[in-house]
Amino acid sequence: MKGLQGKRIVIAGGATGIGAATAERLADEGASVVVGDINLAAAEATAKGIAEAGGTAIAVEFDLGDEASIRALVDRTVDEFGGVDGLFNVGADLSPATLGGDVDLLEMDPAVWRRTHDVNLLGYALTCRAVLPHLLGQGGGVIVNTSSGAAWGGEPTRPAYAASKAGINALTRHIASRWGKEGIRCNVVAPGLVMGETQQGQGDQQMQAMALQYARSPRLGEPADLAGAVAFLFSDDAAWVSGQAWSIDGGMSLRG
Repeated sequence: MKGLQGKRIVIAGGATGIGAATAERLADEGASVVVGDINLAAAEATAKGIAEAGGTAIAVEFDLGDEASIRALVDRTVDEFGGVDGLFNVGADLSPATLGGDVDLLEMDPAVWRRTHDVNLLGYALTCRAVLPHLLGQGGGVIVNTSSGAAWGGEPTRPAYAASKAGINALTRHIASRWGKEGIRCNVVAPGLVMGETQQGQGDQQMQAMALQYARSPRLGEPADLAGAVAFLFSDDAAWVSGQAWSIDGGMSLRG
């Protein structure tokens, strides 16, 4: 893809799954990547694999729910590579305590809503705020955020998760509108069911069968499917794409 050679891109949530696959793809395209994650051991393993394949990557421990940690992630990127050209937000709190406790409104726990929005939405706003001055100072850059089909799917449970993802869509449109004339492109990828480590470990056969039934594809998603789409959005081939929410879900959702 055009324009990725030498770019410096932060992956906020890059240790495993979609984040790791995207870090590997971007590095393969010639970018230098910072693999940020709360799971440092897994982030280091991803960065090591990239380096062994001839790419450039470092691992940084950080927490999307901690503002100081977010600032430190961006500062480390600038210190290590001399600047930053892009940000891929892909992290979320998918823990059993948070996502598993995200039930309908009559049974809701406000603490689950607060934690969900602190990480999934406010965390994204803070990472974007941390990189924007660097992008603006060099005349532009790219941000890609990760939403979900849950933002418009209307599920009977997970309303906090869905609301946080809908908020990410709104955040993305704000950034694209506010700073587009200054060279900032910002887009959203909204995955369907992607069979990364977490999903394979959960082994919910019923959910997988239902997702496959609704997909207009013969298979479920893989992390590499998202990695290719994200790499395209960072590349110069997508220079005229901004403010968009792109469903990467095997055709599960058809939106105009």
